[in-house]
Amino acid sequence: MDQISRILDAGKIHEEDSDHELSLRPARLDEFIGQKKITDNLKVFIESAKLRKKSLDHILLSGPPGLGKTTLAFIIAQELGVNLKATSAPIIDKAGDLASILTGLEEHDVLFIDEIHRLSPAIEEILYPAMEDRSIDIIIGQGIGAKSIKLNLASFTLVGATTRTGLLTAALRDRFGIPLRLNYYEPEDLKKIASRTAGIIGIEMDDDAALEIAKRSRRTPRIVNRLVRRVADFTTVLKHERIDLETTKYSLERLDIDELGLDEMDRRILTAIIEKYNGGPVGLKTIAISVGEETDTLEDYYEPFLVQIGLLKRTPRGRMVTAHAYKHLGIELSRMAEDNQQILFDEDVN
Repeated sequence: MDQISRILDAGKIHEEDSDHELSLRPARLDEFIGQKKITDNLKVFIESAKLRKKSLDHILLSGPPGLGKTTLAFIIAQELGVNLKATSAPIIDKAGDLASILTGLEEHDVLFIDEIHRLSPAIEEILYPAMEDRSIDIIIGQGIGAKSIKLNLASFTLVGATTRTGLLTAALRDRFGIPLRLNYYEPEDLKKIASRTAGIIGIEMDDDAALEIAKRSRRTPRIVNRLVRRVADFTTVLKHERIDLETTKYSLERLDIDELGLDEMDRRILTAIIEKYNGGPVGLKTIAISVGEETDTLEDYYEPFLVQIGLLKRTPRGRMVTAHAYKHLGIELSRMAEDNQQILFDEDVN
């Protein structure tokens, strides 16, 4: 496989693009569960582009991992009836790589770049005229004999995905005509996804079992799919004919996932802040060292959910565990922790 093929096929080695995930991925907007406002708007934008016989405006998909950004990129191309080229920003490290990708696009194709916030400044500079003017400038030769040549590109749609919108440069962010932010899912939508997944993998599931998985899935479809498969494993080994509530609870307990969907690392993070730093405030790098995890992983994956469900608070002075987290973990507030909680309350009020 040549370098460009490797870059364009990069999505295949991503966790979300495993064979299991591909088999579970919906192919049309009508099949996509949740994010209704986003999918309804996309239907309008896509239909308009098709009626005008123009390329769809560039789309920026943002939000926490596992909410369906990659899936939506595939669906957009499918709905438009065009090819999709998928890659990931970290492996586009040379200007020539991006130039080769762009010149290989056909009219109205969709180019999907995952983790687009990780593009280098040099690559971004090439992307700007491609997005706006459908052209790029390439340098031929070296030294005094080098010259610039403008290449016209086919009209295309760039779909960028990011978990860190704040790391995008303003110049790149402003070039997306359709910015869409995906939010955490509601339990009822996740229940539908769990039932759908069970059907696809060929096992029956009770409604209360599907809802239990939904409640413990960090409000994230990717995790729902993973948990359904793992609970199905336990069900099969236990020689049960269907996934019921009792087996689901037993399986999730074995997987160390509690009633709120917290796993071992979630609890380690909260416990470390409580036991070592009196509930905070404490910096993210310090927390990462304490639990032996990468800072980016904490910030992209663990922290958003803990903040969302009210167990962790981000303050100007650092991260603080909330009183709700103490209660969930069964840990009594110390006097110093109570003082910190009062400070947290006062900051919220002000």
